[in-house]
Amino acid sequence: MAVREKEMGKDVYLPLFETKGAKGRIPYWLYAGSMFVGICLICIFRVSHIPAKGDFGRPAWNGLFMAELWFSFYWLITQSARWNPIRRYTFKERLYQRYEEVLPSIDVFVCTADPQVEPPLMVINTVLSLMAYNYPPEKLNIYLSDDGGSDLMFYALLEASRFSAHWLPFCRKLKIEPRSPAAYFAKVCEPTNDPVMANEWSSIKVYISKLLLMLFAEDLQGSSFLRHYLTRDSI
Repeated sequence: MAVREKEMGKDVYLPLFETKGAKGRIPYWLYAGSMFVGICLICIFRVSHIPAKGDFGRPAWNGLFMAELWFSFYWLITQSARWNPIRRYTFKERLYQRYEEVLPSIDVFVCTADPQVEPPLMVINTVLSLMAYNYPPEKLNIYLSDDGGSDLMFYALLEASRFSAHWLPFCRKLKIEPRSPAAYFAKVCEPTNDPVMANEWSSIKVYISKLLLMLFAEDLQGSSFLRHYLTRDSI
C-alpha cells in the first residue's frame, strides 16, 4: 500500500498509526456499573443512619464515611483512564517512506570484549541485523568496538561483511522479519510454494552453514587458520 497518494494535485499521506479500542470493554463497563451502584448504596446508608449527637460511635462512623467518600472520589477519577482504553498500532514502514529525505544520519555502536562470553556468531548476527535496517544506507553508520582485540572476532566480522552482500539484498527483496540471520532461520521454514524464493533461501542457509564451520575451525585451530585465510585471499 502506498504511503503517499495524489489527490487534487496534493500529497495525501496515510496515517502513521491506527487506533483501536481495547478488548473486554463491555465486561468492564458492567463491573464499573455495579461498583458505582454499590458505592451509591453505601453512601446512602451512611447518610441515613448517622448516629445521634453524643453517641459513642458517631466519630468512628463519620471517620469511616469520610474514608469512603475519599475512596469514591479516587475511584471516579481513575475511571477517566479505564472507561474506554485504546491501543495504538504503528506502521514503521510508513514513517521511513514519508520522511526518507529528512531522516538524520545515525551512528550505531556494537560493543564486545570477550569472544568466550559474547560469541562472534551472536555479534555478527547483531551487526547484520543493524545493516539490514529499513533506513537509508548512506545515513546509517555501524561501528564494532572489540575491546578484547580478538582475531576470531575480526575474522567473523570479515566474513560477515562478505555475507552481507547476499543477506541485505535478500532482506530488502523479500521484506523478511526478523532480519537477524540466526533468528530468521530459527523460526522460518523453507518456502516450498515459491521455487525462486526457495532457491534463494537455500543458498543463504548454505552460506551460513559454511560460515559456522569456518568459525568453528578458527576457534579450534587458533590464529594460524586466520593467517592462512588472509594469505589465501591476498594471492
